Amino acid sequence: MKKKMLLLNLYRFKPKVGKTSLIMSLVSEEFPDEVPLRAEEITIPADVTPERVPTHIVDYSEAEQSDEQLYQEISKANVICIVYSVNNKKSIEKVTSHWIPLINDRTDKDSRVPLILVGNKSDLVEHSSMETILPIMNQYQDIETCVECSAKNLKNISELFYYAQKAVLHPTGPLYCPEEKELKPSCIKALTRIFKISDLDNDGILNDSELNFFQTGFDMKRTCFNTPLAPQALEDVKNVVRRNMMDGVKDNGLTLKGFLFLHTLFIQRGRHETTWTVLRRFGYDDDLELTQEYLFPMIKILPDCTTELNHNAYLFLQSVFDKHDKDRDCALSPEEVKDLFKVFPYMPWGPDVNNTVCTNEQGWLTYQGYLSQWTLTTYLDVQRSLEYLGYLGYSIIYEQESQAAAITVTRNKRIDLQKKQTQRSVFRCNVLGARGSGKSGFLQAFLGRNLQRQRRIREEHKSFYAISTTYVYGQEKYLLLHEVMPDFDFLTETDLSCDVVCLVYDINNPRSFEYCAKVYKQYFIDSKTPCVVIAAKSDLHEVRQHYSLSPHDFCRKHKLHPPQPFTCSTNEAPSKDIYTRLTTMAMYPHMAQADLKNSTFWLRASVGATVFAVLGFAMYRALLKQR
Repeated sequence: MKKKMLLLNLYRFKPKVGKTSLIMSLVSEEFPDEVPLRAEEITIPADVTPERVPTHIVDYSEAEQSDEQLYQEISKANVICIVYSVNNKKSIEKVTSHWIPLINDRTDKDSRVPLILVGNKSDLVEHSSMETILPIMNQYQDIETCVECSAKNLKNISELFYYAQKAVLHPTGPLYCPEEKELKPSCIKALTRIFKISDLDNDGILNDSELNFFQTGFDMKRTCFNTPLAPQALEDVKNVVRRNMMDGVKDNGLTLKGFLFLHTLFIQRGRHETTWTVLRRFGYDDDLELTQEYLFPMIKILPDCTTELNHNAYLFLQSVFDKHDKDRDCALSPEEVKDLFKVFPYMPWGPDVNNTVCTNEQGWLTYQGYLSQWTLTTYLDVQRSLEYLGYLGYSIIYEQESQAAAITVTRNKRIDLQKKQTQRSVFRCNVLGARGSGKSGFLQAFLGRNLQRQRRIREEHKSFYAISTTYVYGQEKYLLLHEVMPDFDFLTETDLSCDVVCLVYDINNPRSFEYCAKVYKQYFIDSKTPCVVIAAKSDLHEVRQHYSLSPHDFCRKHKLHPPQPFTCSTNEAPSKDIYTRLTTMAMYPHMAQADLKNSTFWLRASVGATVFAVLGFAMYRALLKQR
């Protein structure tokens, strides 16, 4: 667990109960001959405390300080120690009649400060005050514990400050309701997520291997505990659960109910630091919310660089897919998607995702479509991708400092152009065209959907993105298509920033090409970004365009490749040749203009795409059989 730097302000009230003597005995390790009315604020360094956090100790004296000063100190406190004298009944009574009500009045009900009851001067009596104190502890849930000590003979002095630190670092309040004797809902929710992440095969049971993975440590920064459980210790844990509940152990593994029971038992036996160790390792803060540091680790992205998932990230996402693909059909049904995202606080993917990536005939996400959506998210919004990987527990499963280890930041595009080669795997193509020119159809055709399938898409589920893989010279690459809204005067930098531009016009609409020509001349004529003109709806009758130059003449004048005929009105899935060409141009922009007229340039790329598509399908079949 990452060490947490907290300031613990400890307060002791009630004159003549020995509170100042306690502080001075701790510091000097001997009982003071003379005791002032109030001790000065003392800071104990982190390296001499059991929990390794710096501790500020603040004393309060009614004789020297005002009520207003007291209220200010209460508001700053992380934990408050109320000191009473074990040989003075009135000081015990004042704990409930004065101090606890005063503190509660000055603190928020939802963020109460933990209290420690300290019975001092135990050297003066032979009996314990615990019989009197236990009912008080049961009455007030803010009281973490009670400890009896003696400043004179140094009994339990170190323990007192240890318990005070523990009350802040490992508070019971957020975890457990003593009245109901059960875990609080927010704690159950957090532990349930932890259980699901640790249940690597998603069978609803933590087997011995999963329990040991959860328990053992490769590095104290990276795991819950540093000691593997011996086989007998595992059996002992399961036997404790078996003795206390019927359905806590199943098939010799721990169920969710058994897992929750174990943590309830830890807390009831005063071992709540065990539960907190688990919670903090999985990213939770003191309010049982995932911390911003956990969800959004720092990652440096320079201008003109893009973000992609690396090999380990894809392996992890593949394991997550396999974990939830219960029927082994290499697709995720709506129920399987819902199960996958149970570790999220919300459903991150809406119906538009199914129209952004490849799906099967039933409209379910395929394995390729699932990886494509993750690739899209990482490219467009890396912070969102980091957040999602955090919910899935990437850094825990892959033993990384954070999920930033899953991200590759590509080098500057200018360097790619200078070196005339790229290491990138994701390329962006912005698709522009007049309204009704066929842009949406062009995107959906990339996902293998002909016009008939496209007509089933509901307007509210439409996506302005499409992403899938293509093969260029034997290399698998992702092509990301983005449909840009046809507002000529309001094109943003994002609308123009890409690796290749696709200008789409409808050959059956005489006014369609004019928009493409204007956009090209306004934004791309002096750009180094490759451009391709798409003659969409090529199955329809071609009409003369109402523009000074025909599309062919315009392309010839500006040294562009001739308009590429395209239609998605086919019986089978539309051809993907044009998408291979777009990816090739994005990968080799320096070659695009020089080699566009060279048919062998496209032939090499297309043949490579066909061969590797066949090999990819064979590998897919092999994977399906293996799984």
